[in-house]
Formats: sequence, structure tokens, C-alpha cells
Amino acid sequence: MRNIPIVTKNLLIVNIVAFLITYILGKDASGGYVLHDLLGLHFFMASDFHVYQILTYLFMHGGIFHIVMNMFMLWMFGAIVERVWGAKKFLFYYIVCGIGAGLFQEVVQFFELYQLNASTYSMLDFFRVASENASRLNGYTTVGASGAVYGVLLAFGMIYPNERIFVIPIPIPIKAKYLVIGCALIELYSSYSSTEDGIAHIAHLGGMVFGFFMIRYWRKQTNGYGGSSARDAFEKLRDSLGGKRNRQHFNYTRNHNPQSDTNSYQSHQQDWDYNAHKRATQEEIDRILDKIRKSGYDSLTKDEKQTLFDQSKK
Repeated sequence: MRNIPIVTKNLLIVNIVAFLITYILGKDASGGYVLHDLLGLHFFMASDFHVYQILTYLFMHGGIFHIVMNMFMLWMFGAIVERVWGAKKFLFYYIVCGIGAGLFQEVVQFFELYQLNASTYSMLDFFRVASENASRLNGYTTVGASGAVYGVLLAFGMIYPNERIFVIPIPIPIKAKYLVIGCALIELYSSYSSTEDGIAHIAHLGGMVFGFFMIRYWRKQTNGYGGSSARDAFEKLRDSLGGKRNRQHFNYTRNHNPQSDTNSYQSHQQDWDYNAHKRATQEEIDRILDKIRKSGYDSLTKDEKQTLFDQSKK
């Protein structure tokens, strides 16, 4: 756990704790979990719907398999994405993907219900009837971090599209970009199939859609930071600033010619001061670049950003 980035680690902990509390509180008279009734995402026309549920539903799960799969994917891909982007950016992305997944699910549920009653009611009548039967709509409840996790999976695939991953039971490694595309196609097919498996496939797609457009927007704004070329961009930045890989080693020799001893000493002292200053500057640049690698560019202070900017112009 000590090697897991802070946001990923805390998300894992909060989800697991919420899952345990859900089982401790148990079920109500109707057979539903008490915590799901309160924090699960209800259909927006249901009597138990509350706006805050668009966020809290991300920390509810329907069973042990549900949470194990979600947390495994979050640990596997989230830790890597967070290290590339930094904590704040990753948390923002995760939350937005989760909210987007919930919105997708709400819209789809609305049209599904309306389609079932389209032959009987007009749109206005449908709203009136739904309002009169709001308590019966509480059964349309969505729980789980899957939408946000699928957004994280998409981010990994866009950052490292050619990274090879083993997926059980497939015996050969699959490139991340093909894994993402395959998952998206499976979710799309499942959402249109007639089987009612109790899985919010549209929410999974919603998280990926929101994540895709968010990453595309960030790439345009930041010229590659946080995108598929994040690692290359970091290497180019480090190289342009004379990072660790290209650090020069300076050898110093003193001229012992008696006729130029004084001038040689002064020149040597100047070179020493210059090289000492250059080494100190390079160490500061290396420290800043390491901070970018570990926590992302957004974690830098104003002075650190200015230091990078000044060095990049030299």
C-alpha cells in the first residue's frame, strides 16, 4: 500500500470501507440495502432521488465480485495514470468520469421507460404519470465505480496505447489500445442486447466517453502533458534542460606554468565558481523534473515553474 499513489490508495480504502458498512447496516424491509437506498443513484424522477447521489453512488457496490473487479482495475491502471498526471488531475478526472457515467445512465433509463409507455402516453402524460408513481421508480438504482474505472482504463490506453497486457484467459498479450476498444465494443453490444444482467453497461460507456473528450481537450491545452506522449514529453523536457541522462561531468586541471600562475589561478577560480553554480542549478532542475514525474506538472509551485521556464530559454 505504501507504493500506491495517494488518491488511488484513498479511493481503494473509501470504497472498501463503504462496502463493509453497507453489509453491516444490512437490508431494509423491501430487501434493498439501507445504504444503497440513501447513497445509490436513483432515477431522477423517483421519490428517493437526491442530487448528491450522482457522486455518492460511485462508492456503493452490489456484491463482492463487483467491488473486487472494480478495485482491481482501479489499482492496476489508476496507480499508473495518477503517477503520470499527478494527484489533483487524476482525482478530477476520476470524479468527472463517474458523474458522466451516472448522467448517461439517467438519460438511458428515461428513454427506456418512455419507450415502454410511448404507445399509451404522450411525453407530457408520461411526466405526469411518472410523478404520480415516483415511489415505484425507486427500484431503478445504480451503484458502483465502474463508470469511473472504465474512464481510467481508457486513460491508460490513451497514455500507453502500445503497452502489452495479459488478460486471462487469453494466452497472448494484448496492446492496451486494442483492450480499450474491445471493452468499449463489448459494453456497446451488451447495452443493446436483450439480456438483463443487472450491469449498467451504458454507465461504463458514459465514463469512457467523458474521459475521451476530457483527455482530448487536455492534450490540445497542454501540448501532450497527460496524453499518450506524456512520457516522451517528459523526456524531451528533461533533455532540453540538461537532465540526469545528459549531465556533463567536468574535469578540472590547473596550469602550473610559472609565467601564468596568477592568471591561471584566477581563471580556474572563475571556472570553479561557474561550474559549482551550474551543478547547483542542474540539481534543482533534476529535483523539479523528478517532482513532475512523481506528481505531475500541476504540483509545481510558481517559483519552480518559473525556474523551468527560465532554463528552457537558455
